[in-house]
Amino acid sequence: MRTRRDFLTTASLAATGLALAPLAACSRNGAPPPAAGAGDAAPAATAPAQAPASGSLITRAIPATGEQVPVIGAGTSGSYEVPLGSADYNTLEETIRVFFEGGGTVFDTSPNYTNADEVLGALLESGGWRDRCFLATKIAEDSREAMEAQWAETLRRLRTDHVELLQVHNLREWEIALPYARELKEQGATKYIGLTHYLERGHADLERIMRAEKPDFIQINYSVNAPQAAQSLLPAAQELGVAVLINRAFDDGKLFAEAQGKTLPGWAAELGITSWAQMFLKFAISHPAVTAVIPATGKPDRQTDNLQAGHGELLSRAQQDELVALFG
Repeated sequence: MRTRRDFLTTASLAATGLALAPLAACSRNGAPPPAAGAGDAAPAATAPAQAPASGSLITRAIPATGEQVPVIGAGTSGSYEVPLGSADYNTLEETIRVFFEGGGTVFDTSPNYTNADEVLGALLESGGWRDRCFLATKIAEDSREAMEAQWAETLRRLRTDHVELLQVHNLREWEIALPYARELKEQGATKYIGLTHYLERGHADLERIMRAEKPDFIQINYSVNAPQAAQSLLPAAQELGVAVLINRAFDDGKLFAEAQGKTLPGWAAELGITSWAQMFLKFAISHPAVTAVIPATGKPDRQTDNLQAGHGELLSRAQQDELVALFG
């Protein structure tokens, strides 16, 4: 099976215009400063994507506050589960530098990803990236006592005293976890709270709970070969003003095998799309309900490629439908 590397272009960071000026330092909650006037009132849930400056990543507003975040984020599952000080860890130092210097801010992790929290925390501290990072993590335990212990350990491993987003992982014991997350929000330990799932079978429950509880965020799977979220869940989030993070945009890498032997559509070049990775990510962020997509990678060249998807025009509905037909 061919890997994603077979589909990457040889364009460098400088050639794609991703070497951007550092973002301004964040507030106490670590959030990037909102655009002028963005904090005055929550915008409409259907607020269009916008590029704040030439060469910058497209951003979208978090409906609860109007805070703008770049549409291309990063995850840690698999890619950041490496030994501290190893060769893979050293490569991650370059990967995370490419991410932040390329304009990224949103990082999603979980205490369930073995030592990923510890690795990410070390990288953020050593690189001085924490103030630029919109840091999202999760609660994943079965009792209030265990959740409290996990949260304390999460902060220790991430080397911080707060996160920007705290999510209930895969709806696990959400009746206990969500009230606890709200308490932490009231204490200033997190700015936003959310709910996650990663499979279509969780969509109906997630929508039901989202409508009842109205979290700030949900996180779900959505890709060209698994577009079911667009049927009801994404429109519901848009209706309610709930921000959306997208996981599994590459279907855990399976889409690169499916793309083998396929050429990019003729219209790809018109949108500046030069790889299937960019196409898959561009598909996800082209839905107006989506706030950001969070692909995980441990390779600098793949990180560069991912970021490129956050530039240029988005896909039309017809182009999205064409991709679904191609990979469905």
